[in-house]
Amino acid sequence: MAGTFTKLTLGPLLLAQGARTCRRALQLPEAAGPRQGLAGDAQAGASPLRLLIVGDSSAAGVGAPTQDEALAGQLAQALVRQLGQPVAWQLVARTGLTTQGAIAWLQERPPAPCDVVLVVLGVNDVLAQVPPARAVAEREALWHHLRERCRPRLCLWSAVPPLEQFPLLPWPLRSVLGHDARRLNEAQARWAVERGIMHVALPGTLPDWRPAVAEMAEDGFHPGPALYRRWGEALAALIAQRWQPAGPGLSAGAHLPTLALARRT
Repeated sequence: MAGTFTKLTLGPLLLAQGARTCRRALQLPEAAGPRQGLAGDAQAGASPLRLLIVGDSSAAGVGAPTQDEALAGQLAQALVRQLGQPVAWQLVARTGLTTQGAIAWLQERPPAPCDVVLVVLGVNDVLAQVPPARAVAEREALWHHLRERCRPRLCLWSAVPPLEQFPLLPWPLRSVLGHDARRLNEAQARWAVERGIMHVALPGTLPDWRPAVAEMAEDGFHPGPALYRRWGEALAALIAQRWQPAGPGLSAGAHLPTLALARRT
């Protein structure tokens, strides 16, 4: 209710700030390089873990020069180290995708079957002011599509990052968007537990978040290579904890906070 009152009261200011931010935002390209590959030694004898990453600009690696330095490459290499087996990864991502847009994008570019899927969506849902209830319904539709098409045994769904901390966004716009992101994360977390999906929470208030902000890309909105590396390592640790090659892919208790994401390694 407080968020709605704030939007009604500050509506003209928020709209003006949003338009001004869009005009002055630095438009960075997606990371260059292939959207699929094999990390690790394929001759080692172990079958590759099949990893699918679906998402928006952060999944696509905006803020990193190449996919090796972006989330896909960093996560695949970290999984090789964590699991001791090769990782066959594929990336289906595009700047600007909402959850609804991702469904259409996947229908046009059907991914191959996978063992583990990571979904990185939500920032554009918040920017587009998609209500949490509708956003969860769209996540349900996307999950059904992924489950039927790819048959993953383990699914991680990344939370929306703490938008109130993003350097690009002015106050009070950053405060309002941060509030919206938290509401979406709460709704997504409840839905994920019901579906046996790992909601990977990104806490907004951490004592060392400020150094993490310094590792963001020059646009003040996307991760830089160092932050992608730490994000990939944190996700790999979670996957290694839960991945069970000979049994069900997910053990009890699907909600895990990734406190490691904002810690230096």
